[in-house]
Amino acid sequence: MSLNKLLKIIVIPCLLLFTLSVNAQDKVITGKVVDSKDGSALPGVTVTAKGGKIGTQTKSDGTFSIKVSSSTTALIFSSVGFGTKESSIAGTSSVDVSLVLTNASLGEVVVTGYGTARRRDLTGSITTVSSKDFQKGPITSPEGLINGKVAGVQITNGGGAPGSGSRIIIRGGASLSASNSPLIVLDGVPLDNNGISGAANPLRLINPNDIESFNVLKDASATAIYGNRASNGVIIITTKKGKAGDLKIGFSSLFSVYDATGRTDVLTGDQLRTLVNGKGTSAQKNLLGTANTNWQDQVYQTALGTDNNISLSGGISKLPYRLSIGYLNQEGVLKTGKLERMSGNLNLSPVLLDKHLKVDINLRGTTNQTRFANEGAIGAAASFDPTQPVYNTNGRFGGYFEWIDNNRPYGLAPRNPVGLLLLRKDESTVNRFIGNVQLDYKLHWLPDLRANLNVGIDRSNGEGTIQVPDSAGQAYINTSPAGLQTSGLNNKYEQKKKNKLLEFYLNYSKEITSIKSAVDFLVGYSYQDFLTTSPSFPAKGANGIAYSPAAPNPFETENTLISFYSRLRYGFKNKYLLTASIRRDGSSRFNPDTRWGIFPSVALAWNISQESFLKNSTVISNLKLRFGYGETGQQDIGADYPYIARYTVGTSTAQYQFGSNFYPVYRPVGYDANIKWEETSTYNIGLDFGILGSRFNGSIDIYKKKTEDLLSVIPVPAGTNFTNEIFTNVGTMENKGIEFSLNTYILKNKKLTWNIGFNGTYNHNTITKLTKVLDPNYQGVLTGGIGGGVGNTIQIHSVGYSRSNFFVLQQVYDNTGKPIEGLYVDRNKDGIINNSDYYHYKEPDPDVFLGLTSELLYNKWSLNFVVRSNIGNYMYNNIYSGLGTFQSNSLQYLYNRSVNVLQTGFSNSQYFSDYYMENATFVRMDNLAIGYDFGNMLSKKITMRATLNVQNPFVVTKYNGVDPEIANGIDNNFYPRPRVYSLGINLDF
Repeated sequence: MSLNKLLKIIVIPCLLLFTLSVNAQDKVITGKVVDSKDGSALPGVTVTAKGGKIGTQTKSDGTFSIKVSSSTTALIFSSVGFGTKESSIAGTSSVDVSLVLTNASLGEVVVTGYGTARRRDLTGSITTVSSKDFQKGPITSPEGLINGKVAGVQITNGGGAPGSGSRIIIRGGASLSASNSPLIVLDGVPLDNNGISGAANPLRLINPNDIESFNVLKDASATAIYGNRASNGVIIITTKKGKAGDLKIGFSSLFSVYDATGRTDVLTGDQLRTLVNGKGTSAQKNLLGTANTNWQDQVYQTALGTDNNISLSGGISKLPYRLSIGYLNQEGVLKTGKLERMSGNLNLSPVLLDKHLKVDINLRGTTNQTRFANEGAIGAAASFDPTQPVYNTNGRFGGYFEWIDNNRPYGLAPRNPVGLLLLRKDESTVNRFIGNVQLDYKLHWLPDLRANLNVGIDRSNGEGTIQVPDSAGQAYINTSPAGLQTSGLNNKYEQKKKNKLLEFYLNYSKEITSIKSAVDFLVGYSYQDFLTTSPSFPAKGANGIAYSPAAPNPFETENTLISFYSRLRYGFKNKYLLTASIRRDGSSRFNPDTRWGIFPSVALAWNISQESFLKNSTVISNLKLRFGYGETGQQDIGADYPYIARYTVGTSTAQYQFGSNFYPVYRPVGYDANIKWEETSTYNIGLDFGILGSRFNGSIDIYKKKTEDLLSVIPVPAGTNFTNEIFTNVGTMENKGIEFSLNTYILKNKKLTWNIGFNGTYNHNTITKLTKVLDPNYQGVLTGGIGGGVGNTIQIHSVGYSRSNFFVLQQVYDNTGKPIEGLYVDRNKDGIINNSDYYHYKEPDPDVFLGLTSELLYNKWSLNFVVRSNIGNYMYNNIYSGLGTFQSNSLQYLYNRSVNVLQTGFSNSQYFSDYYMENATFVRMDNLAIGYDFGNMLSKKITMRATLNVQNPFVVTKYNGVDPEIANGIDNNFYPRPRVYSLGINLDF
């Protein structure tokens, strides 16, 4: 036998045996990683062999497959926001693992534009507030649930009227004359920001008890996917959904007592008599009465309210459902005011086709019945003569005292405040239906690709009547152009809105473990149409006779938005994240040449805590650096056809004479045929941090917003045939700010837990341009109308200053600090006091606003409170300026004065003096709630919880008016916010 043949016989089998033995040392391990809290799949989890460098990542469904040597005894599982876990693989080829959240906020699912993402994967500035963190107590409108909870979001309630609206501003807003309200998306349906006739606040048509969470998108990298309506931020509202399982019944009842706490400081009857007898004329002295009527006590009342809700949820086979019904009944602290709301909400969310098709059906209907109190009574109660009685002795004017002249109510005098309320019946009924069906289909042959179709509708109908008897002083005589005279009111109004939505997008999501990457790509189309119609009705007297004819045609207006959008999300090693989006929007509010706008965004994030030098840190559990830039558009300008030439009927003095007849003429209204998108670009840099697990976590954001082609009103040059002003694109404005938020638990053990949340925001806006051509002499656009005189304003938009800066005269004081009437500083030193001596003062918006929340849990007890503060906001006290003088005149009536007349001694109104400007910095406790959990009752079939709540318990401020928190910074007959005491019970079956 040759040597070669011997080697083949011996060596080759040995090599083969060696190779087989080596291969036998490797094995493949498969499995799935889920969240220990809810069992949901965890994609992107890093899986490595213990003691080795072999690794992989879980797929989108949480599954993984990894090849390891036979000597490997365990796998290591790690992911941002979750505790690292070691799992033995001895004697097995499959292992399933559940990871525990160490920082819950990182693992939570956040609703973003057209989809969701885990917080750890976000690159934009998004804040989530869930139902467990909502404000407690009698909240009748959704935005009240998150007031004081979110950095950068300022919510200012419009007053204490039942269901009153709120001004919501995110990061200072972005516009002057267009809307500054954020886009609100309810379960995938973008809502119309404009109201409906008969409802002061369109959001109050949504029952807050049905809401599960708010996601607030603040920077442009997060909002740009919504493009055309996102320049002021986006608030995504998600309602509660049903879960598969047995029937669960929830019932809640809240009983509230509303106490009117705000009072305007005016003179008593005795004080007014002393003042008139000391300084008045004999005619004024003869007008004095003998009563001591506190008119504010006469118009305000202690009001009652109830809010009851019942829900049924569960699952029938594969059909999860939730049905809820709510009834709210709330009286106003201003007499006669009342709100009743009946709401129903149905959600169906089946999963079909072997879990490939998710269906989400949302149907909600609301009926609001409101009686509006005549809020003119607030000002009348402050100004009406307190020496007069409430009722007269002759039975005229409904039995209420009125100042008269020639047997009619005196034209210049205020009307009896009680008569204004009780003799006016202003009632409305508003019905609203919001519904949508969303289909999300994961393709069978390509499960990484999803198709999503969303079809929705938002329909509302508002109608109402205003009735005043012919004997009432407030509507004693109405005169038509034809000279027909009638008294009282019997008027009607109606409005219908129909908003349609169609959206479709494709979403491809893939975990590419071979290159340690995750890709999420979305492309879509959106169509929205808004139609508003209103019939025309004549204005009638109480006897039904029309004193003003109806318009010849009903009102109808429509606008349409069409959009194309796409977004790419990319992640590498769970460390480096990229989000880029682009949206092309078309609005019918602009002409075809300027109709379309393109709005891009890009954002980068670095999960620093996933780097090797921090990954095993016991101190820093999360550290992420974010940077984003994006552009958004604004077309919500209140008019649907601003680029089309329009004409209006001229005044009675502008008529042509033909023979002996005079005919009105039509006058062209100023317009800009090339009006276009207002565009806002935003830079944002942010840092998210978590320390010691979830004990301390928060974020810091620094941003800059710049709005170009600012939509604003500018004056028309003299000599044109247009009206005095034109609405067009002109100028720029900037917002700069810093946001900080921190959430922590001070104590945490089996019996006692104490959580604290704090947020603070600094924001300042500056107008940088206001004219087409640079004009250093242009003062700006006057705004901020005030009571007193005709057409007076107290604010101005000017280059170099903040929006709505106060524009006043500088008061001169004597040696004792008393203002000298009519004497002001000659600021330009030309020897006269005129318009050139007005100067820019403070601003109505705060420089800083803060929010502090606390939750203390001990055994079955809980104590919660929310405190807010505005710092640096100023208020113009229009009550003081309007009622702060005593004039010796020949008027045939007396009116009351504010208490400051005793300090100033003014004889004539000084409306523009900076003496009436006051620092309105405040600290307000919004809510204080104490709760007790009774636990299981009746054989553990029922659980019960009771809460005692005080809303608006105190305000600390130096401001002298009724309330230091008024959105426009002008205090003029503000409806006071009541203090509310509530007792609530929650039952779960």
